[in-house]
Amino acid sequence: MKGRLARGEPIDRIPQEIDVTFEQFAWNWFDEYVVPNNKRSEQWTKRRLLRSALIPFFGRIVIVQITARHIEQYKASALKAGRSNKTINNHLTVLRKCLYTAYEWLSLPGTPPKITRLKCPPTTADYLSPDECSLLLSSARGTTYEMILTALRTGMRQGELKGLQWPSIDWQNRSIAVQHSRCDFSGELTSPKNNRIRHIPMDTDVYEMLWRRKQCTGYVFLNERERPFDEQALRRRLARVRHRAGLRKIGWHTLRHTFASHLAMRGVPMTAIQTLLGHSSITTTMRYAHLAPSALRAAIDMLNPKVAIGADFGQPAVNGFRTERGIIIRDQPTEN
Repeated sequence: MKGRLARGEPIDRIPQEIDVTFEQFAWNWFDEYVVPNNKRSEQWTKRRLLRSALIPFFGRIVIVQITARHIEQYKASALKAGRSNKTINNHLTVLRKCLYTAYEWLSLPGTPPKITRLKCPPTTADYLSPDECSLLLSSARGTTYEMILTALRTGMRQGELKGLQWPSIDWQNRSIAVQHSRCDFSGELTSPKNNRIRHIPMDTDVYEMLWRRKQCTGYVFLNERERPFDEQALRRRLARVRHRAGLRKIGWHTLRHTFASHLAMRGVPMTAIQTLLGHSSITTTMRYAHLAPSALRAAIDMLNPKVAIGADFGQPAVNGFRTERGIIIRDQPTEN
């Protein structure tokens, strides 16, 4: 009302949209924004989130009456219900987008309430050692072996493995074009995560394995009934293999972490790992940075006199030379 008075507008006619509740707008937002802009799997996740969490709490509240305190109360109740900080932050991301869209579409007065995300501990990525990789592969057979080997040597996501097509393999350049991901909800091929096509070179083992049964069209990996795999089937297959190998509980994403971790440990630049994994931000890739051979170790070693005395700081000709007694003699300036 203050805003309308300041602009000289009448205050006796208030837009009806101001009385819209969160539930009323949320389902319109889902139909008009989420469905056209999100993949099937994302639509399913957001529909479930709205129905089971956000609408039961915010549903009857008029949108313009939702305050930062309401949001803090939601966070408190979610924590009390046993939800993790990461899960709650995912809920807040959807809530934030829904509220901001409501203020934009309905031209609501004021601004959306401030949403503060919960702090989460740094994410850790479990990965297999080289010996564990060999043990896992030795315990696998048939198509399961092929998919595990491809995952370990290419870092492809589970959906990308399920959706890999024969025409995506460049035999001449020995590379795989990751341009599809298979969605279990629709049974359709969609674009990879972040909608980016990337090219991954094949090592000798993957190349020879796929070459032996090379085809022109269709899915590369199929089950015994010549049908594409779904997530549940792949989870069961990997569980049986790792159980035979005597390994801890792992998932297909662990194989992707293993691919990236081994590259980092061998000194591959983070930007190259980012490209191979298809990360949209280098921040995501930096979770593997601690595994890389670090220049920080050499810097700390410089504090040790036994090591520092032999250091030339990259300028051996300028700094001088070391005598038999280990004493550094600096070059003296010469007179013209």
